[in-house]
Amino acid sequence: MRYWLLKSEPSSWSWQDQQARGDSGEGWDGVRNHQASKNMKAMAIGDLAFFYHSISEKQIVGIVEIIKLYHPDPTDRSGRFGMVTVKAVKSLVQYVTLTDIKADERLRDMALVRQARLSVTPVSQLQWEIILEKGATRL
Repeated sequence: MRYWLLKSEPSSWSWQDQQARGDSGEGWDGVRNHQASKNMKAMAIGDLAFFYHSISEKQIVGIVEIIKLYHPDPTDRSGRFGMVTVKAVKSLVQYVTLTDIKADERLRDMALVRQARLSVTPVSQLQWEIILEKGATRL
């Protein structure tokens, strides 16, 4: 299993929106960056990802599971980009802010910090465990 972080602007697609989709999940569409697309192509069914509210909130709020592999994104007229489908698994008990992440020396190499503009990034197992601990969350 691999771990990821998916960014979303809460005004466009929030954690509450994701939870409302239930077990059917929702396609993670609209990604138009080649590196982010490459990351989604590397995902496997059952992989887990942190759901990150970007822009104004800048915090990890939940966990999603990949339930459908990379497939065409119907919002991309060019046909060059795809998406995965994810379903909500669990809310973090305590949201973990970007400030909290940057303050922790153990997370200094996290892609969220190093590649701040990238919307889909890998998360190492150690980083995953540290964030879960900060979020007072167990799976």
